Amino acid sequence: MTNLRTSTLGFPRTGRRREMKMALEKYWGQKIEKEELQGVSKEVAGQSFAAQEGAGVDLIGVGDHTLYDHILDWSCRFGLTCRRVREAGLSGLDAYFTSGRGRDGIPALDMTKYFDSNYHYMVPEIDAATKPTAHFDDFISLVEDAQRGVATKDKVVPIITGPLTLARLCSYKDDSVTWRTLIKELVPLYEQLLRVLAERLAVAEVQLHEPWLVMGGAEGDEVRDEVQAAYKVLGAEGLPAVNLCVHFDSLHPAVYRYVVALPVKRVTLDFCRGSGMVETVEAEGFPATKELGAGVVDARNVWRSEEAAFALLQRVRRVVFDDSRVVVSPSCSLMFVPYDLALEGDSVPADVRGELAFAVQKLEVLVKVAERAGCTDPSATVEVSWNGEDNLTGMEGAPAVKGTDLAKLLTRAEPYEERRTKQLPGLPPFPTTTIGSFPQTPEMRRARRGWKEGRGTDAEYEAAVDAEVARVIRAQRDVGLDVLVHGEAERSDMVEYFAEKLDGMLVTRHGWVQSYGSRYVRPPVIYGPVSRRGGKAMTVREFEVAQREAGGKEGPAVKGMLTGPVTILNWSFCRVDMPRAWQAAEVGLAVREEVADLEAAGCRVVQVDEAALRERMPLKGEWQAEGEKYLKWAVAAFRLATCGARPETQVVTHMCYSTFEDIIAHIDEMDADVLTIENSRSAGEMVAALCAYGYRRDLGPGVYDIHSPVVPTKDDMVARAAPLCQSALPPSRAWINPDCGLKTRKWDEVIPSLENMVAAAKAMRMQLARES
Repeated sequence: MTNLRTSTLGFPRTGRRREMKMALEKYWGQKIEKEELQGVSKEVAGQSFAAQEGAGVDLIGVGDHTLYDHILDWSCRFGLTCRRVREAGLSGLDAYFTSGRGRDGIPALDMTKYFDSNYHYMVPEIDAATKPTAHFDDFISLVEDAQRGVATKDKVVPIITGPLTLARLCSYKDDSVTWRTLIKELVPLYEQLLRVLAERLAVAEVQLHEPWLVMGGAEGDEVRDEVQAAYKVLGAEGLPAVNLCVHFDSLHPAVYRYVVALPVKRVTLDFCRGSGMVETVEAEGFPATKELGAGVVDARNVWRSEEAAFALLQRVRRVVFDDSRVVVSPSCSLMFVPYDLALEGDSVPADVRGELAFAVQKLEVLVKVAERAGCTDPSATVEVSWNGEDNLTGMEGAPAVKGTDLAKLLTRAEPYEERRTKQLPGLPPFPTTTIGSFPQTPEMRRARRGWKEGRGTDAEYEAAVDAEVARVIRAQRDVGLDVLVHGEAERSDMVEYFAEKLDGMLVTRHGWVQSYGSRYVRPPVIYGPVSRRGGKAMTVREFEVAQREAGGKEGPAVKGMLTGPVTILNWSFCRVDMPRAWQAAEVGLAVREEVADLEAAGCRVVQVDEAALRERMPLKGEWQAEGEKYLKWAVAAFRLATCGARPETQVVTHMCYSTFEDIIAHIDEMDADVLTIENSRSAGEMVAALCAYGYRRDLGPGVYDIHSPVVPTKDDMVARAAPLCQSALPPSRAWINPDCGLKTRKWDEVIPSLENMVAAAKAMRMQLARES
């Protein structure tokens, strides 16, 4: 038997203990110079190389490490800096971080989800004056460092975002330039980069990542001509051999046929995500002149799933026939899972721990599966109970709702137009509110950490939380907001907090995953049936403290703040032994119980956030039937959580940093009373789409970009609210609010920003009065 080779497609960029986050925030806070930041970055990248080489990986993907975002990196390397940064004359790290974070007078780039993940990338802006140019020095240095850090230079394989994907991820600001015109300008620069890698660094092979190819359907020729033209150049003799990597979903058969015919050495496919990839390979065959990269180790979940990976690999081997042409890899970059399970110590129960694998352990699984295959005949079949997450089975058969009248559970007592008149009487036109969280002070973080580590009593910790809640309520009343929030001082994360209070969910200590820039999250692990621990309320105590501070029943309403079942599910690592919809039903019932307890405590507004609703949609637009199946149970899960609310209770949901235009009808079906959305960086596109659809429920598009340290002026926010004012919504149903929660901002940024937001709402009311 032949030992199969192994390859990686990327590794966590965070550092084993979040070193990148710490260094970035020190740099932004002017506590370290750029040389120290770059030194930490270099050290973290070196740790990544060492971990992969130490695990015995044959071909190590390198160059994916980033200070902030890899798409921002490649847009800078190809000179795709946006107009406002160019005109400001910025360069180097100043231009880079201004593009990502903004500064006074220079808004940041738009930010959105990277395909169907919870990672956010910065959207490059292209206009008629954009002239692609080469700036590859930092990437060349990354590759050189990797070559020096490993025993054999040939193991080092540079990772490059491909020209199709980069061009399609851009936003085009002038009709004169399109992704087609851009890709033609980019390809010569890609060729230049490959030639430098070959001639200067003797690089034998590169990975070109083209996840956009999974978006293509039966009309595979939409991008075919451009892809074939690009790879005719990039696959030429004299350049490094190309490993074309396609992940996040399966390729449509029509696309698969021309992709495997491209002049590349290897095509690496994702056999874990989406549906039908292995069946397509079996049905279509694979060229005898090429190598197949078998992405069989699931890089999007934390379960070892070793048997499933081996079973998939066996099927691939039977198609290719020649193990020397099979390279085993994760399904995509390991950046979507935490760094190292060993950091958890004994904090993870032993019966769960043995089934888990973070990035370092995924390397072990990768090598083990390849070695096992080398000792096993390809004809040997392996039976497994699971071969991927079930995203399509509906909720109807879920044990959690068995024996119930599900249709009744999913219906509000009164339709929207009837119940809306009973909610929050007396609010002014353009009412103001925030999305939930307020700045997390170092003192509050220390108090929470100490309490979790057993230092201090429950009563002492609750007193610290209550003092912070009181501070947040006073601040909002001083500013003049109409509907208040308690500020979420007790929460480290909007999913993690609930996971800590739910049976069947596990919260790790060091399971951090990058969401964007220096923002990291710890996705919980769902490992068993989910329910409220001991049937106890999760949020009522803090709500009662806040409402009392706000003046009780006579004071302004305070929202009860909950995370929706779909977001809890999509931002967790889910079980793989039961359909996702069944898990959503369990979480939905737990949230429903919490809504009832909040109402019993006097809550008049309940916000149930579903920021992640869009994330598990099939990436191929034409696979509408699969998307409808997912959305049917996702919408049902939200309604299961919220439809028990009384007519007088206003139900709010919040969505952000994704593309929702194509699922507006489903958002409407959620039957929420108020929808708040991110808007500041997207120029009112979602507002326009909602208006075109005829959306008639309350709407709150964000006017304050909370991912930037810039304090927006009153006029800035009036301008951002303009699409709302021009809509058909009555002003009483048009809300003024930030894009998202304020946890990551500082108090000295938040207070003047909210003061300006309230001033903007007042100016809009005055204008309305003048017009009427």
